[in-house]
Amino acid sequence: MSEFVCGVNSPVVQTVAGKLRGFRFDGVNIFQGIRYAHAKRFEMPQPVKPWEGVKDALSYGVICPVLNEPAPQNELMVTHRFWPASEHCQYLNVWTPSLNSSAKKPVLFWIHGGGYFAGSSIEQECYDGFNLAKLDDVVFVSVNHRLNAFGYLDVSDYGPEYANSCNVGMADLVEALRWVHSNIAAFGGDPDNVTIYGQSGGGAKVTVLGQIPEAHGLFSKAIVMSGVLPPNHFGSDVQPKELVEKVMETLNITDGDIKKLAKAPVPQFIWAMNKAVAFFKAQGKNVNWEPKPNDYYLCDPLEKDFTPYALTVPTMVGTVMAEFSPTMDLGLRSALTPAQREKAVKDCYGEEAGEQILAAWRKVYPNTNEVYATDLDTMFLPDSVRYVKKKAAEASAPVYNYLFAKVFDVDNGRAAWHCSDIPYFLHNAEKLPVCHQSNYQYLNRVMSGAFVNFARTGNPNTEGLPQWAPCTEGKMVTMVFDDECYVKENMQEELLPLVERYKPPFKFEIALPEDDEDEESGSAWLF
Repeated sequence: MSEFVCGVNSPVVQTVAGKLRGFRFDGVNIFQGIRYAHAKRFEMPQPVKPWEGVKDALSYGVICPVLNEPAPQNELMVTHRFWPASEHCQYLNVWTPSLNSSAKKPVLFWIHGGGYFAGSSIEQECYDGFNLAKLDDVVFVSVNHRLNAFGYLDVSDYGPEYANSCNVGMADLVEALRWVHSNIAAFGGDPDNVTIYGQSGGGAKVTVLGQIPEAHGLFSKAIVMSGVLPPNHFGSDVQPKELVEKVMETLNITDGDIKKLAKAPVPQFIWAMNKAVAFFKAQGKNVNWEPKPNDYYLCDPLEKDFTPYALTVPTMVGTVMAEFSPTMDLGLRSALTPAQREKAVKDCYGEEAGEQILAAWRKVYPNTNEVYATDLDTMFLPDSVRYVKKKAAEASAPVYNYLFAKVFDVDNGRAAWHCSDIPYFLHNAEKLPVCHQSNYQYLNRVMSGAFVNFARTGNPNTEGLPQWAPCTEGKMVTMVFDDECYVKENMQEELLPLVERYKPPFKFEIALPEDDEDEESGSAWLF
């Protein structure tokens, strides 16, 4: 019989600010909705104040509001969960196999995806730490933080208290890491062995944390999953003050009083922001959300330099084969003849380029149907390669690289898409029906095992994988996760430049739902 405990005095943990009560299920202690900070709109987060008695941590905390209503889409491939929202969203969750303060178990600090504009700590069903805590003996932490205009709207022109308003979403994450450093020992974790990791926007935030001096010392390892993009990829065409003034105008704030904007009710604030975004879009200008380099967040390391601390942090960086690449409708891909496969590649890239890409593809993906060369990602892969090469050449700590290349039995054969690796790395493939395909138990074990071993020791090698060496200057070593995993050296040197040269550049855009003609309503939450 599964063990369940939620008593008056157990499980109760003493944190720096006060006592928290969670529940125990099947050997795992679970604490949901722990408040790690408070913050006023546009301002830096502050630690929680002490309290008397015992607070319940039995329900997930609210998530950050998005600027649009979530639109379910592609739920088979990426299964979502939605939740009540508030801009006061500084909550985290903990799964732990032990509450012994001397246990010193590795801590995995998960940062959700959704760019800098959407998502939450529970947005995907596989963002659950139970299996990692129970099966892999680690402490798993997931975190909510401010997003979009709540986390990155630059109002620094309106007063010194708003100097870092463009980065308060990242400041929330730093405050959450401070909370972990101060309290995680009481949950059985090792505050000196914290691995930050995340996928997509979460992976991007991992790279940013390495460039924020206030975060240094609060984590010891880093994993970036499909999160390296060109500098200013989400950059805006609208000047910050111009945007703020338009929002104020829409809300009839005629005196330019920023405090009125800071106190505007959330629905009105979102409505006015979407009106402003639509206004500038009609002029051909885009408004996007991302951190802004300043004295707090120093720079994008691909644009300038890694911080000295980032170069001491063992790092793993990876992508998946197809990410957002559109899949060509070729019927049942496994049934195509060799001649049909070659024709599809040449139709995509041209006769001469197709011949070169086919030859390069067969060298690095010897067990994968050549037709998937038409799907190879060019959004995340090129800059991930640049990131790995630069860090491997400069860092004193090891840098590892991976690529998830599984082909799923979906839509006549679909190569690994954006987010498809998360269930395996989080030891949760069993939760998603789409993962229950060939060798899923093997991939579930070795992919989660690689991350856990990396978090535990800084070395991802695990039973069931071939030997995996770190990258060095001039030698990029890639673990290819597939139904049969293998290692390749410099696998992108010939193939990637060809694909980049001949494949149309991919522009990431969030489209409105087809039946939604109201631009003011925002855009669909797709992943």
